[in-house]
Amino acid sequence: MRVFICEYVTSGGWRDRALPDMLLPEAVLLRDAILADLEELPGIHPVVAYDDRLPKPSADSVPVRRGDDPWICWSGLAQEADVVWPVAPETAGLFARMVRMMTESGARLIGPTPEAAARASSKLETSQRLTRAGIAVVPCFLLEAIPSGLDGDIVTKPDIGAGSENVRAWPGRTALPRAGAGLVVQPFVYGTPASLTVLVRPDGVTLLTVNRISLSHLVGVMTVKGVTVGAMRDETGALAKLAQQVVAAFPGLSGLIEIEIMLTPEGPVVMEIHARAGNSYCGLHAALGVNPSAFLPELIREGRPPGMPHLPPASPVDVPIR
Repeated sequence: MRVFICEYVTSGGWRDRALPDMLLPEAVLLRDAILADLEELPGIHPVVAYDDRLPKPSADSVPVRRGDDPWICWSGLAQEADVVWPVAPETAGLFARMVRMMTESGARLIGPTPEAAARASSKLETSQRLTRAGIAVVPCFLLEAIPSGLDGDIVTKPDIGAGSENVRAWPGRTALPRAGAGLVVQPFVYGTPASLTVLVRPDGVTLLTVNRISLSHLVGVMTVKGVTVGAMRDETGALAKLAQQVVAAFPGLSGLIEIEIMLTPEGPVVMEIHARAGNSYCGLHAALGVNPSAFLPELIREGRPPGMPHLPPASPVDVPIR
């Protein structure tokens, strides 16, 4: 079974410009973690597209060279594959665009439907959809439509953006920028930043690990420094229930997803959803002690995938990002 791994940054998405110093190390780390897990599975033959300025990652790797259109290269590889595993930042709708293109190739996809990818990419729609479902979520407003009652510490970020990209904290609404295309505003939520790594299959939703996120906050600029995979346990089952509720509110989610939350004294509050494998995947195998890709239904040739086993408590694994 040929499985095409397409990670946007390392697979040639930046081939027409200088490689991004900030994004490249974590992109390589994630791609290599996925590749290593797939290479362990019997009958799986991973194929990787790679920016030819980077080292060749595996024996069956296809270079994307200067002047190549990466989207055309990826489309061709997707059509030749049995399964495609797309990974891309949500920025400017890139992940939703990649999912749509891969879906149209006819290959099975490890990931959401195009519609679910687009919905989850928007922080505004995420907030509104989860609010309607009765799930605790940080409120979200367009910069030009801030309600009069919103004051105190405030955060701005792109409505469609990845992780801590262009996230800024402000001491009240009077300090906010006057304009900002595509920016949304949220109240600053105090608590412990965390994320849920969740496996979504047709037969159920499984919380794999609860991760602690390390943030730096320097002169209003917020950046993710790293994540400790499996740092916390879901002793009461409340976080597993939250994961199930979030997935139910977003039909079309599938595969490995990340739900970013803030753990507050009043309970967990959802911050955003990544409908794809995130940085925690890089420590997932070590934390669980088992290969997480073995549980993906798309990698089972025939019949229904085996049921999810009872997993032992995860062991904490640090994944430095910056």
